[in-house]
Amino acid sequence: MIRPLRALAWTAVSVPDSPVYLDHAATTPLRPQAISVAESLLRGSFGNPSGMHSEARAAKTVVEEAREVVAAELGAEPAEVVFTGGGTEADNLAVKGVPGSGGVVVSAFEHKGVLAPADRLARAGRRVARVAIDADGIVDLDALVAALDADTSLVSVMLVNNEVGTVQPLGEIAELVREHAPGALLHTDAVQAVPWLDVAHDARDAQLISISAHKFGGPKGVGALVVRDGVALDPLIEGGGQERGLRSGTTNVHGVAMMAAALRATAERRASDVARVGALRDRLSWGLLRSIPGSWINGDGVRRVAGNVHLGIPGVEAETLLVALDREGVCAAAGSSCQSGATEPSHVLAAMGVPANDALSSIRLTLGWSSTEADEVIPRIVAQLRPENASAAS
Repeated sequence: MIRPLRALAWTAVSVPDSPVYLDHAATTPLRPQAISVAESLLRGSFGNPSGMHSEARAAKTVVEEAREVVAAELGAEPAEVVFTGGGTEADNLAVKGVPGSGGVVVSAFEHKGVLAPADRLARAGRRVARVAIDADGIVDLDALVAALDADTSLVSVMLVNNEVGTVQPLGEIAELVREHAPGALLHTDAVQAVPWLDVAHDARDAQLISISAHKFGGPKGVGALVVRDGVALDPLIEGGGQERGLRSGTTNVHGVAMMAAALRATAERRASDVARVGALRDRLSWGLLRSIPGSWINGDGVRRVAGNVHLGIPGVEAETLLVALDREGVCAAAGSSCQSGATEPSHVLAAMGVPANDALSSIRLTLGWSSTEADEVIPRIVAQLRPENASAAS
């Protein structure tokens, strides 16, 4: 397991020698295949892929080979893949890039990379509807139908929720969009789906698909948006006209090559990783539920990806628990990586109808390709933090 900054003398945090990493939904360690590509490219391929000379052409070849891999794994044509600076940029391009003044429909528990640009469109006068979520963390299809009309230009529903890990019925959603808003584009944030699902199949009905490399063993700061042939978007970043004019700027050659390598490795090992990690996840969740009285799992227990345990623990604040766990070498989170430090309840859990106190007592434990074991320290720390035990100890 890669532990950056461990050896830097200025770090003030004492990190255990063998931390248990349960925050793969926030970011994943680099896959060996991505590291191998980086080591090779960092010694060469320094040219600007927009140029004409031999070094530029070599870099261009690296980019286009990466594009072919990404396209194949996402069920797209190479020309339909637009490289971006990450999942949030891909989401923004999908939401704000759809031209016209038509309505925008999003689920209420989308990633902030979708909700924030949708809110901006609303402030600019566009009709924006947020579709309700049921208590299990699944989009309410009746509410979706009620929000759709002939004037709807974009519908955005994530394939896998980034906090509770629930898998959305994207095929049914696509059918409803075709029936009730035939002129609308369907976008899905598939950032959390790639490690666990065959996105090429499960998102085949979406015209716009966002991914982010660091969620499946690639580097941070690089992602992609699939833009199906015939779909017109207005760019967010203009300049030299790279990426078919949809994302100007010098392409991150090393980043996209590492992403492609990680994506290919993820696809090749997905079936075995899902089985192995799913067994680890089940052992972890069952053990926690048995060991921590009154605890519960947020979200549907079946319709979720293999690496997610979203645990509610009565009588313990998530923030306090996470600090204590970190001291014991367990890395976890209270919500999405974009708001892990927030003291307000998660908007995802709020959309699911989880009471505020329960939401503030919930933590997200996520496993991934590098996970090898669960940890037994959590119940012990919870017991120490519960009010009756804390008062007895004092």
